[in-house]
Amino acid sequence: MGLADIAAGLEVTSEQRTRGVATVDATDASLAERLVPFADDLPCAPEDAATVVETYAGGESVGTSARAAGLPPMTGAKTLHLLGESVSPLGPTGREMVRDWLDATLPRADALALTGASETEFALAAYVETHDPLAEAREALEGALSPSGDAAVEKRELLGETMSDSTDLR
Repeated sequence: MGLADIAAGLEVTSEQRTRGVATVDATDASLAERLVPFADDLPCAPEDAATVVETYAGGESVGTSARAAGLPPMTGAKTLHLLGESVSPLGPTGREMVRDWLDATLPRADALALTGASETEFALAAYVETHDPLAEAREALEGALSPSGDAAVEKRELLGETMSDSTDLR
């Protein structure tokens, strides 16, 4: 197979398509209705939480998603965390420093300096470390925040030949 065969049918375009996150939603109730049972545990109204989730799943940032719901970005981040999304602004070492501060083994000023985080990032990291996601709420979302299972399987099948096996690492 020559280069001409490989390049046959290729086309160059000047536009890139905007793509969101593929989702699967086989429920009859709206996202806001499914979040109503968790209203007391969420930092905002279920309708606002639904807007944050839908906008975020559409590919927008946490801040943009929160503003679309009329919320501060911190509230949007807290909402997404409680619904099972990973929003911690710190890596593993930074999260460890926050845990050390929460355990009173490290002064706050030292923890803040060691993480290199801003006050806002540090506050969000502390919230993430002190509040577990709501498992039942994550189940109620039924794929609103995660890629479709079928799409993931199809992608893996298409890229199967390009992926290495653990035996390839020797």
